[in-house]
Amino acid sequence: MQEPPLLHLRRFFSCEAGLGWRVGTILIALCVLAPIATLCWYALQGTAGHWSHLLSYVLPTAFLNTVLLLVGVGVLVTSLGVGSAWLITAFQFPSQRILSWALLLPLAVPTYIVAFAYLDILHPIGPVQTLLRDALGYDSPRQFRLPDLRSLPGAIFLLGFVLYPYVYLSTRIMFSTQAASLLEAARVLGESSRSTFFRVALPMARPAIAVGVSLALLETLNDIGASEFLGVQTLTVSVYTTWVTRSDLAGAAQIALAMLAIVAVLILTERHGRRRQRYASTQRTRAMQPRKLKGPAAAVAFMLGWIPVVIGFVAPALYLLNETIKHFNRVGSVSDQLLMSGYNTVKIALIATVATIACGLVVAWAARTIRNGSTFTLPRLCARIATSGYAIPGTVLAIGLLSPIVFLGNLGAWLWKLLGNADPGLLLMGTTTALVCAYVIRFLAISIGGIESGLARIPPSMEQAARLLGETSSGTLRRIHLPLLRPALGAAALLIFVDAMKELPATLLLRPVNFDTLATWLYAEAARGTYEEGSVAALAIVLAGLLPVVLLARTQFKSTQ
Repeated sequence: MQEPPLLHLRRFFSCEAGLGWRVGTILIALCVLAPIATLCWYALQGTAGHWSHLLSYVLPTAFLNTVLLLVGVGVLVTSLGVGSAWLITAFQFPSQRILSWALLLPLAVPTYIVAFAYLDILHPIGPVQTLLRDALGYDSPRQFRLPDLRSLPGAIFLLGFVLYPYVYLSTRIMFSTQAASLLEAARVLGESSRSTFFRVALPMARPAIAVGVSLALLETLNDIGASEFLGVQTLTVSVYTTWVTRSDLAGAAQIALAMLAIVAVLILTERHGRRRQRYASTQRTRAMQPRKLKGPAAAVAFMLGWIPVVIGFVAPALYLLNETIKHFNRVGSVSDQLLMSGYNTVKIALIATVATIACGLVVAWAARTIRNGSTFTLPRLCARIATSGYAIPGTVLAIGLLSPIVFLGNLGAWLWKLLGNADPGLLLMGTTTALVCAYVIRFLAISIGGIESGLARIPPSMEQAARLLGETSSGTLRRIHLPLLRPALGAAALLIFVDAMKELPATLLLRPVNFDTLATWLYAEAARGTYEEGSVAALAIVLAGLLPVVLLARTQFKSTQ
């Protein structure tokens, strides 16, 4: 029986349940909602002329490019991810064990770094086209050249080969847990291997595919570096140019609202795909046994399996390594500005990681301490709101955080003057506060998800015993749960730290003057057409990104054994 709202609200704010944790949860949820509310307010400030200009000249092209990019990337990541997952699960061939985790490696390379690398690799006078002309007997790019990578098909190709691991990971887990008896029954009834895949295995994996594709498309929508490098005018790029180049904040907010509409469609699609994700069996199922391939079939499987890894990770990583070695051989060191960018990156990522873990702990613990039979609780609602920040593109967050940061800065200055001190001026604007807030909102879903998973492994009887012995809610968390949560906290912190190091859109728009991170340094180098120190910054980001990928690969490999 669902309890009345007023009774639930009284229970929520009761001292027994932990008033501080509940208030903190509400404040965190409001902080996530604040950028959206601010964005709507900004958009309403635009005049009819703003809307008319955007609808006539900006939105049609940007919206069409964005939709075509999402459709193309969606088709490519689905094909690569599902195909790779089935290849690894259903067949056994040389290097299959290594390939099972190597297919995750493209996750370590941000999309803008892949675009940065391939713009030089596939340049008309780059190594690939030069080698092809030499092999075909041509002397100059005028005689033979590949299609220009700076195009919408080029962006679809590169983004698809970087983001397919989202689909591969979720789909492979689903394929690995499917009962072999179902597939064998289909074969006994006369279905071929191909028909068994399309009529049995694939329909059962549709919820996992929907989740993976949605994540890949959200990353595509958030991308700004790769799209701009490749000359594709997407909504994200339009927000950046409208705000920074034209100083039109209202217009940028209006474009950002169009992006939020696409985000809402993607989330609804993902929820629709998961609505029937309930497959149960009263018996212990036997996992599917891969079929061993030999001869030409094994060679084809080997080639098909490694192509995504080579294109999505090996080629750009080797290019960056080669360019870094050439840079050190030529110069012998990196500039002081690049070293400062590296220091800024680590510093801001550490601050954001600590803040995000702390906020995630507040939300997860607040939801843990209230348990009843209701399907709707205020802590659960706040947790869902707090995790929605990951779906908000960085450019949208950047615009939405302007007014809240200014308001908090003015409030702090007013309180400071109220105590009899001199006017401190702008307290928060011009600092890294807005940048940290954007990181926290965007990556809070990682923190809450990791901590809730860790808490789920701790039996409620432990905290009940502590409370019976007179321990408070905070004391129970500090003395019992935090030591047991160390693995979950460490894994979540690692993922947040690396994602913060790679974040580009929000950093470009919210960084203080003369403040660079490795991501913005690389963006500036690519914008100038210089690839020397940019490759050093890119290689550092890739090496940092390898850490969570290796951790993820180890975890998933054990879970599918």
